[in-house]
Amino acid sequence: MENEPLIDDALKTELSALYQAGDRHYHSLAHIEAMLALAGEYRRLLHDPEAVKAAIWFHDAIYDSRAKDNEAKSADLAKKKLAGRASPDRIARIAAMINATATHQLPPLSDEKAANDTALLLDMDLAILGAEPDAFDAYEKAVRREHGWVEEPMWRAGRAAVLKSFLARPHIFHTAEFRQRFEAKARQNLERSLATLQAG
Repeated sequence: MENEPLIDDALKTELSALYQAGDRHYHSLAHIEAMLALAGEYRRLLHDPEAVKAAIWFHDAIYDSRAKDNEAKSADLAKKKLAGRASPDRIARIAAMINATATHQLPPLSDEKAANDTALLLDMDLAILGAEPDAFDAYEKAVRREHGWVEEPMWRAGRAAVLKSFLARPHIFHTAEFRQRFEAKARQNLERSLATLQAG
């Protein structure tokens, strides 16, 4: 049961259509594919790889750059679409993982396995921060395009606050594996991006 794919081809097609909307420049199918590739790479560390894959597929399914409740709506969509495909407990775990991507803070989970899988999901979602500089710069431009409606001074201030909040954390990544691989580069990328924003 645990290894049966939760996302069948019909659901993939349906979700892919959402990720291919014209206003998505970063929160697109390419982002989902990049995360699925990391989930494959780190599969040995995942307790419920299929649940993590489902959370990846759904976590940005609803995306409106003006809204504050995208993750909650994406989690609700997952609950609705996965009903009957998995146990209520498992669906609740998937929804909790999706909701955690709103803050990228690890929620207090008493279940160690669920906490581990959530930490890895959050790290996969942020792996772009530790990408090579040109890939990171392309990501920053894509996020800016998704917020094209925000005026430049407001954007600079808001984005700088987001980057500073990540830099202020003791660790950007929750797991040892991702810290080792991406932490140093992520901090360099964020510092560089912050300097550009502040230079105006």
